[in-house]
Amino acid sequence: MSFLKNHPFAVEAHFKSTIVLTYALPKEQLESLLPACLTLDTHNNKWAFVAVALVQTENLRPKGFPKFMGNDFFLVGYRIFVRYTTNNGKRLRGLYILKSETDKQKMALFGNIFTHYNYSTIDIKLSETDGLINISSNKSDLVIDLKKNEDANLPKGSIFEDWKTARRFAGPLPFTFTYNKLKNKVTIIEGVRQNWIPKPVEVIKAEIGFMKQTKFKGAVLSNAFINENIPYYWKKGRTEIWNGN
Repeated sequence: MSFLKNHPFAVEAHFKSTIVLTYALPKEQLESLLPACLTLDTHNNKWAFVAVALVQTENLRPKGFPKFMGNDFFLVGYRIFVRYTTNNGKRLRGLYILKSETDKQKMALFGNIFTHYNYSTIDIKLSETDGLINISSNKSDLVIDLKKNEDANLPKGSIFEDWKTARRFAGPLPFTFTYNKLKNKVTIIEGVRQNWIPKPVEVIKAEIGFMKQTKFKGAVLSNAFINENIPYYWKKGRTEIWNGN
């Protein structure tokens, strides 16, 4: 039944909000985390990136189903920015999933049946008061404090020259990729979004347990964006044999 993990049907949802914090590392530090079919999406051929996405999702359901059949949940996703060349030579830019976390056991169960996104269930709380956003999870050792501020400066130490450049690595990107090494198959999932206008946010505090791992040592927080009220859907996954390009 492993074929079920290849996104066998289209899914739609509404993103109440999606916050993305992007960390930069020397590309050599992340290369070993990717399957051979993917390459890093880099800046100045030096920096590679891990995105931490925090998403309030509403009415997630198979595409075409009524909203009342959908589910609301919070998602924390850890992804690497990557590129993939298809068998017909088309170069795609997207994300490779390292780990996903959610506040609902139901979402973790079905997410692990129908995707390779490696879901686990965590406690997570989000609050917002006067433009100040707090997101926390004891289980994931996560505390993030943000302030909505379109005039915010880039995070201290950011490797980007300006917000325009930083926005290229704001995620989510059009495609997500998974790889089955035993069968040498790549699954490509295309996302379609509307009203995608990333706005800078000021990072007051960002403590993320996942990013404290040795393999991410020295990671530099380099941008932080928020999007709100985004209609979104994922097309049915398509799979191809990787030909080694």
